[in-house]
Amino acid sequence: MLKVFSDARKKEYPNFQAADQPLKNPIKRETIAKVRAYRHGRIKQKLIEHDCAAILLFDPLNIRYATDCSDMQVWTMHNAARYAIVCADGPTICFEYRNAMHLAQGLDQVDEVRPATSWFYFTSGPLVARNAKLWAAEIAEIVKANGGGNKRLAVDKMEPAGVDALRAHGIEIVEGQELTETARMIKSPDEVEVMRWTIKVCEQGMGRMREHSIAGKTENEIWAQLHFENIRNGGEWIETRLLAIGERTNPWFQECSDHIGKDGDLLSFDTDLVGPYGYCADLSRSWTIGLVPPSDAQRQIYNFALSEIEHNMGLIRPGLNFKEFSQKSKRIPERYHDNRYSCAFHGVGLCDEYPSVPTHVDMERGAGHDGMIEEGMVLCIESCTGLNGGPECVKLEVQVLVTETGAEQLDSFPFEDWA
Repeated sequence: MLKVFSDARKKEYPNFQAADQPLKNPIKRETIAKVRAYRHGRIKQKLIEHDCAAILLFDPLNIRYATDCSDMQVWTMHNAARYAIVCADGPTICFEYRNAMHLAQGLDQVDEVRPATSWFYFTSGPLVARNAKLWAAEIAEIVKANGGGNKRLAVDKMEPAGVDALRAHGIEIVEGQELTETARMIKSPDEVEVMRWTIKVCEQGMGRMREHSIAGKTENEIWAQLHFENIRNGGEWIETRLLAIGERTNPWFQECSDHIGKDGDLLSFDTDLVGPYGYCADLSRSWTIGLVPPSDAQRQIYNFALSEIEHNMGLIRPGLNFKEFSQKSKRIPERYHDNRYSCAFHGVGLCDEYPSVPTHVDMERGAGHDGMIEEGMVLCIESCTGLNGGPECVKLEVQVLVTETGAEQLDSFPFEDWA
């Protein structure tokens, strides 16, 4: 059963009250060392399975996964200033912003650090083509030196000019996102330990948000409490700004603003929090401003959302395929169809990850694909519930580990006792 808040049980949850000091970090250095080795090994394994000589990584989250090097993560998501190459039978090389090369030096799985050759337009202007040729020559040399005649290079993301520049050297480009997503899909016990710590930090922030959910405060003021707790505990960033109050909850996906809440308004949020060591805590809850008793309409949509989470979480087990899950999942009444969430569940690790399985409504309309739930996955089970054209929406989400017997809920922040 899912935990719920109630007056009789408030004292059971002291960890969800605002604290004066940061939490004590329980993660040991040897745990991080094992995480690094596991993740690097997963990438190498996928290269062998897909008969690739190497993989070229531009996505900073994939670079982080393979090497654990973190360098201006958000900035480099939209500026291709750094990259890394992992060879199946050869070195792992980080190419870093020239003044930040020291960030990759000394990392366990990084064999060499070189200055990056930048060729995106911000830095290159009209010299993109020339710089891309210089860049491609260096990458091709590494592939040829370590591939044993294999010129298949997996690439996760790349600016267009790089494609022809690499092919001019006889390099065969392979779609690399399948390799990285399936590598990241299965978590080691050490990864789960780190993720539990991120979730604890996130829930501390959620508790602070709950205490600040009072009339007269803006959505931005309440949302800032989550950032505060994340950053002071070594967290990194938050991918969205998904907190809304009252009429701004329906339709969902309106990001937080200077809208002011009043007692009785429904507050809903989705954390999308990238916390300590880069791991994601992706949790959603809803409650009322002032924590006042809900209206009948609020109670109705909340209890359906909670039943959807509980029902679908109970289905999760290794060996269940996506289509079978969809067939058995909680039926969403037509009155809630317009506000249904984009997926019933999705993977999570360093961020939202593969797979993403749509609700039964969309699966029945031909969306999605089949696949299998596997032991070691970490999944987020979602619900967004509100009347079509109605006044408010409830957003709920839990994070679970797939074990040999089913789903183990990793988060423990209680739900509202609105039965």
